[in-house]
Amino acid sequence: MTALSPLLFLDVDGPLIPFGAAEGRAYPTYPPTPPASVSPLLARLDPAHGSRLAALPYELVWATTWEEDANAWVAPRLGLPVLPVLPWPPGGGPALAPGLHWKTPELVAWAAGRPFAWVDDEIGAADRAWVAAHHPGPALLHRVDPGRGLTGADYERLAAWVE
Repeated sequence: MTALSPLLFLDVDGPLIPFGAAEGRAYPTYPPTPPASVSPLLARLDPAHGSRLAALPYELVWATTWEEDANAWVAPRLGLPVLPVLPWPPGGGPALAPGLHWKTPELVAWAAGRPFAWVDDEIGAADRAWVAAHHPGPALLHRVDPGRGLTGADYERLAAWVE
């Protein structure tokens, strides 16, 4: 992607690893096996997300509490390269307004006015209002149903927003 590509901030738990039942889904097993400290929910990670994310006209950035573990355990299973990781303040940082997710100010600071989309399952009205008031560029805050994770409709929305 070029320096002018919008950023796509990606959360892992919820959007890429759904919390809902995985009925009727068979996921491949990937070596190496993660240590016990890594989520057993990696089995719910659909490898098809990798090609779908890579096809979007965004610069991908991990915006997850997985931090560098997203590059170690998630990216290889998706066939993605090592991605930039948005660093979080110790303890998640202070809440600046009622209902504001602690990630929101960090995303806006990292974007520095650049257009961005944020895919997360914890986006709310306070986050939308804060971004509108503090980010001078275009932004799409796209909430994903954590029971299903990213779907075809979500990818269509992300692609359409860039156009």
